[in-house]
Amino acid sequence: MEKPLKSLLAEHGLILKKAYGQNFLTDTFLLDEIVEKAGVNKNDTVLEIGCGAGALTKALSKKAKKVVGFEIDNRLKPVLKQTLDGLDNVEIVFGDIMKQKICDVESKLGGEYIMVANLPYYITTPIIMQFLENAKNIKAMVIMVQEEVAFRLSAKESTSDYGAITVAINLRGSAQVVLRVPREKFTPAPNVDSAVVKIVLEKDKFNGADLSSIRNVVRIAFQNRRKMLVNNLMNGFKISRIDAETALINCGAEITARAENLTAENFVLLTNALKDKGVKL
Repeated sequence: MEKPLKSLLAEHGLILKKAYGQNFLTDTFLLDEIVEKAGVNKNDTVLEIGCGAGALTKALSKKAKKVVGFEIDNRLKPVLKQTLDGLDNVEIVFGDIMKQKICDVESKLGGEYIMVANLPYYITTPIIMQFLENAKNIKAMVIMVQEEVAFRLSAKESTSDYGAITVAINLRGSAQVVLRVPREKFTPAPNVDSAVVKIVLEKDKFNGADLSSIRNVVRIAFQNRRKMLVNNLMNGFKISRIDAETALINCGAEITARAENLTAENFVLLTNALKDKGVKL
């Protein structure tokens, strides 16, 4: 019989650290549901970020071909050794995923993979952007985050939750909230509810679009989201009002639009329109 989490941590003298966002799930039904929502099967390799005490790692290992987990807290080595004992399709790497080169991580994974992660707020955006911009073989990200963050990641255009991170995701794929997780399901319980977001990625979604230039346009567009986009373009790229308005018209947007009104496709077309005007992006 498996030991309760509190007993397991106490046995190894561990006190969880808020700095690492250590709120662990132990509900077996919920863990299995996360694996199901991720769509993991026997042919899949999974990259898990933040293994914690290994409860989700174990659930993933039952369905996946291989699980490679990254855990920043070295103190959890004996806990994970005990939790994952006998699982020959699991490899745990102790270290900060943010200090790893994505090419090195992908080399270890050996092909296409699904990322599954329970992320603390402070690294959610950096992790997502790191993989959106640099990963070559990732098929999907299944990420548990604070509920309000989940709404931003999956927001629709022309809503207050829609922002630069939403556009960045939509340039590579699409996101949706697939599961709500109340705070009382965690040990210790956080102050907010969480949700699981599934980001499904597509190979070359916009047919060879210059994503680097598009990201720069998105960055300028959202620098002051309360201003009309035409003003942000004029100030950010030092162009005339007529050139900024023409670019907006050519991408299918109103000249009174704000950044939050544009879809990812609009931003692709806007970038092309600005390039046609000779704007240095």
